[in-house]
Amino acid sequence: MLLTADIGNANSHLGVYDDDRLVASWTTTTPEECTADEAFVALENLLRALPDDAVIDASIIASVVPQITQSWVDACARLTGARPYVVGPGLKTGIKMRYNDPAEIGADRIADFVAAKAVCTAPFIVVDFGTATNIEVSDAQGAFTGGIIAPGLDASAHALATSAAQLFFVNLQMPAQVVGKNTRAAIQSGVLLGEIARIDGLVQMIWDEIGASTDVIATGGAGKVLWEKSKTIKRYDPDLTLRGLRMLYHHRKIDRKLFEKYRRRFSPYGSVA
Repeated sequence: MLLTADIGNANSHLGVYDDDRLVASWTTTTPEECTADEAFVALENLLRALPDDAVIDASIIASVVPQITQSWVDACARLTGARPYVVGPGLKTGIKMRYNDPAEIGADRIADFVAAKAVCTAPFIVVDFGTATNIEVSDAQGAFTGGIIAPGLDASAHALATSAAQLFFVNLQMPAQVVGKNTRAAIQSGVLLGEIARIDGLVQMIWDEIGASTDVIATGGAGKVLWEKSKTIKRYDPDLTLRGLRMLYHHRKIDRKLFEKYRRRFSPYGSVA
């Protein structure tokens, strides 16, 4: 079985695949710091939900939290007996890049794009609602052409509550109407419906720029409450990143020359083979 780990800034999404079937998944809070032992114990506790005869013998990691990536690498290696694949420079993706510096692209963005390409007709757009709201864009040939990065829902709500003396944190649930009748409802409308309006507006601007309407697929925890009210997002897959990681694992071909070129600068974890 394959362990897939998407280590995000606020939350981490983990899944176990038996061939192409996702048999279990979990979402956990990402700590600011953790040791390899702590990561290993966390994995052991989660994996107790699997059948006793389940054997995880491989893993792949996408991490945007560099200070704990090595801990997860060591924990996954200890768990599976094999060094995990780490999404980053040197790991071939099967995706053509038309981006100024592909090494700058977050590992989660790559995984999202790979999974979306398998289910969408190019050109397409991926929207990932996380700590940041990421939008990725393909061209008509399915190449990665660029994207947009904006503050996510929680980041926007936190900035509002901490920057304005008379405002406060609210539960981010969809308001009953656009015009709020109290401060709490007004904040919910501004943050949630404002995010939907922003996404729909940006997608329309992308469509205008590339001269075509496209498939739009969304993922990320916050996407669950947003996509149904969007006029442009037509499907939502909460496990899109994990699916992309599984696909990247099975596509795993290492370009050694490229890997060595970037290893010292971007990857302190040594060989991923």
